[in-house]
Amino acid sequence: MTGSKSPTADRIAATIEGIEGVDVPRGIVDITLYRDDLSRGEQTPHVRGTEIPFAIEGKRIVLLDDVLYTGRTIRAAMDALMDFGRPENIQLAVMVDRGHRELPIRADYVGKNLPTSKQQSVQVRLVEEDGVDDVIVEG
Repeated sequence: MTGSKSPTADRIAATIEGIEGVDVPRGIVDITLYRDDLSRGEQTPHVRGTEIPFAIEGKRIVLLDDVLYTGRTIRAAMDALMDFGRPENIQLAVMVDRGHRELPIRADYVGKNLPTSKQQSVQVRLVEEDGVDDVIVEG
């Protein structure tokens, strides 16, 4: 199994490998330089680097994010991904869809729909990083 820096992606890949018997290659997409709020000068960008150890040309790519909110993070991820080639298609898997979309982006796979107000924040915690699997809504 090709490892990643995403416990969620590693869990999903291990499940697919157990069921289908195939290795699921994984990578990390750094969206820092593709964000649409960089020009506002409100933040100092911290570039982590994209790691895609396989060719994406002609492949089905599943982007995975913890919380889907406005859709801007996913738009940035798609822009970053396209710099590496043209996949056959791009699908989106999210652990939590909290609504309030600003862009026409919809998840293909959703762990939980969680209606929230715009004033609330949602945090997904994972046992591999936080010692527990849960979702916290604050505000």
